[in-house]
Amino acid sequence: MQQNTEPTAPEPVAPEASAVVPGARRAGSARTPQPRVTLRSDLRASVYDGLVALAVTGAIFWLLWIRIQNRSSSTATVMPFMADDPQGFWVYFLSQAFGWSALLWAWGTVVLGLLLSGARPAWLKLSAPRLERLHRTTSLNTMALIGAHALLFAAELVRHDKDDWRSSVWTAFVEAFVPGGYASGTGRIAIPIGQAALYLAIPLGLLFYVRHRIGPKTWRVLHRFVIVVYVLSVWHTLLYGTNVWYDGWFRTSIWLLQLPIAALFLLRLLRPARRSQRLAAPGAPGAGPMPVWGLRLLGRVAVAGLVVVVLAVLMTGRDGGRGEPPKDTSSTHHHD
Repeated sequence: MQQNTEPTAPEPVAPEASAVVPGARRAGSARTPQPRVTLRSDLRASVYDGLVALAVTGAIFWLLWIRIQNRSSSTATVMPFMADDPQGFWVYFLSQAFGWSALLWAWGTVVLGLLLSGARPAWLKLSAPRLERLHRTTSLNTMALIGAHALLFAAELVRHDKDDWRSSVWTAFVEAFVPGGYASGTGRIAIPIGQAALYLAIPLGLLFYVRHRIGPKTWRVLHRFVIVVYVLSVWHTLLYGTNVWYDGWFRTSIWLLQLPIAALFLLRLLRPARRSQRLAAPGAPGAGPMPVWGLRLLGRVAVAGLVVVVLAVLMTGRDGGRGEPPKDTSSTHHHD
């Protein structure tokens, strides 16, 4: 989920590009060769961030465990048998914890990307190279956290399958990793959405390391779809996160996280770093063809509308989801 930092002529090289792209330089300065960023170097640099992610995952697991034990979690309503025997479903809760930390790291990656691609605020004291490297390491750890979330979900399915282990492993693989393989309840929609987030995140994130082969322009176009990964992750969480199944502060907190992203995205559109992306008056030099100008205006209006929607959800505490538990709170996918 790396952010675009390649210079494109005839525009001046952005400050962040001159800091990370080999051979790039600031206007008026001598050319200073920079070491090429590689996947191996970023993997080494991501170790500290990964340890922090594991610590956060552990804290989330503890919070989920406490909430399921005192039955304040929606999971206890959706699947009461888990609240009756939490020790028997600790892998499921661990999978949930990795899913939450994956969402948090994806959120941080998107925020860093928006800060890099737009006009950075004056209060941000991190240098462009450090911000760019942090963006790349959080991207790599986001992919790892999503993968761990999916693998632990599959492991939970295997643990509670009474069939032969070969059959149970195959069934778990199909349900966890094959779109359409999970044919029970809300998971018929929510799980394919999560799978799409996983299968898009990996190639879109790793394309950064081969951008010199596919061309910076192609990479920039493909990289814009990273925001789709984040949207799918949030959608998957709201649909299938049993601890945010019903309206309440836990579910509203997800929407609270979207406010800075929507605001930064709107700022990114209103004050883009590249001159070619600025919205000039129709017919003015640099405004571009009317269809392109119209799409840019529509994008700005849509994001402004998103900010309004998020604010409305935060003020009302409702997002159109489940307002109260149904009479039948038994799970549609039993693990016995």
